[in-house]
Amino acid sequence: MTRVLIVEDDGKTASGLAAGLKGEGFEVRTVASGEDALLSLSAQAADLLILDWMLPGRDGLQVLQALRDRGQRPPVLLLTARDSITDRVKGLEAGADDYLTKPFAFEELLARVRALLRRAVPAEPLRRTLADLSVDLETRRVTRDGQVIGLTPREYDLIAYLIRHPGQVVDRDRLAREVWRESNRATPLDNVIDVHVARLRRKIDEGRQSKLLHVVRGLGLVLRDEGAKA
Repeated sequence: MTRVLIVEDDGKTASGLAAGLKGEGFEVRTVASGEDALLSLSAQAADLLILDWMLPGRDGLQVLQALRDRGQRPPVLLLTARDSITDRVKGLEAGADDYLTKPFAFEELLARVRALLRRAVPAEPLRRTLADLSVDLETRRVTRDGQVIGLTPREYDLIAYLIRHPGQVVDRDRLAREVWRESNRATPLDNVIDVHVARLRRKIDEGRQSKLLHVVRGLGLVLRDEGAKA
């Protein structure tokens, strides 16, 4: 599901955009300040950013600069009441990919969002590898040292997520949200997640000298090639 972060300090505008985009099948988060936007993007990436120019504290252009400094370059649709050619040029030169002047129709915003996503980033590689582990994201075939590993659908979803984020320690809350798609955590999943992690570790690592799946006590799970350390 495509993840959109809305950065808008007007609550009515933010909630209206969020409702409309969710109705179109997007996963939406909203924040009301530039600082909160940067914190949110540090915790979880977004596929597209809808960013208001005039924000309390750090404004939209300063957020764009901070993202460039951090090497994060999600497609950005800049929203503003400024409508002069000079302002448009300034926004685009600051790093915005498109510019929409308030007030606007939701249909136009949606069309611009879809256009930005179409030309955003090159297609994801269909095969990911780490050491001798290979995950084919098209055929859902997982091998280690050329040997096919039989996984359940949930185990495959788990290893596919981890190999997209190698070296990152992922806690249960993130796995519940990103793999199990449970956003509110109303249903306890800790035991279910632990069981799937244990089974996946056995299938991936058991009997092999080089272990790739590691539990970091108190923090979470990480897919990492220890042999790659200098």
